[in-house]
Amino acid sequence: QSLMSHPLCHPQLEGLCSFLQLSTCPEPFLMRFCSWLLALSPELSYSSAAVLAEQLFLRRVLSLTQPPSRHLMAALTSFCSKYSHPFCRVLLPAVLQEPGEGAEQTKLICELVEECLEPHSVQLVLSQVLEVPLSEKLLPVLQAVLGRQDVLPPELLDLLVLTLCQQAPAFATSLGFAQLVTAVLTVCQSQVS
Repeated sequence: QSLMSHPLCHPQLEGLCSFLQLSTCPEPFLMRFCSWLLALSPELSYSSAAVLAEQLFLRRVLSLTQPPSRHLMAALTSFCSKYSHPFCRVLLPAVLQEPGEGAEQTKLICELVEECLEPHSVQLVLSQVLEVPLSEKLLPVLQAVLGRQDVLPPELLDLLVLTLCQQAPAFATSLGFAQLVTAVLTVCQSQVS
């Protein structure tokens, strides 16, 4: 505990994670380790939480080909409940840039958005999704984000509407895109003229 609560530089923390083999440890141990992390006082710094998010979860999430086990899901949700911002900064870009369908990763991101990310982290998810080319696999993520937002910051709403307008021809036959546009008009009706 004294090691983790004491400020560590990135190489030290990465070395500790490597020594403990955290990226490949059994998932029940991962869940216990995350419970221990959440109990630390003082809390982890942003940079330490980001290193741990990468070491604990990145490889596991990117390699998902079926729904995550209950142990992995418990570890993810517990970590996200306290360190959602660094988690999103580390994992989302990797998931968004992953080629292919990434169906399990998309479902996982949607579940985390719907269940445990803090509101400011949900807005971070939206801004990160809007930084990459829109694809069919990202439409459910945007739907999940809208389900958590009553009012979007004006700059994010403007960017979302602009993106949807620009991408509309490419999604002319997409039911998911039509549902997303309907959701934007419904959720953000007080902001959309």
